[in-house]
Amino acid sequence: MSGFSDRLKSLRDSKGWTKTYVAKHLGIKMQTYANYEYGLREPDLNLADSIAKLYGVTTDYLISGRTAQKDAENKTADLADKDTVFTYEGRQIPPEDLEYMKRLLRGGKQ
Repeated sequence: MSGFSDRLKSLRDSKGWTKTYVAKHLGIKMQTYANYEYGLREPDLNLADSIAKLYGVTTDYLISGRTAQKDAENKTADLADKDTVFTYEGRQIPPEDLEYMKRLLRGGKQ
């Protein structure tokens, strides 16, 4: 079995769900889902995203086993770092908004 199929089985077992239950919620045949758990097939990206949402995990965890918590512990950035591009919801934070955030963090002082 691959790590992916092992994670699928483990997630399903942890919820106490049957393969039939999961397949029904995903809108696929039970045998198709079973083949994912057996490591015989892998879902396309859209279905992998649906599976991750159903189990309440990220696709990164589902596919590779990495967790967001582990990655988040290693990533830090300082607002004073001029070489870092800060983003929010996928969009770059404008420089004037970064300055506003810095003033707020300083207690409203320049």
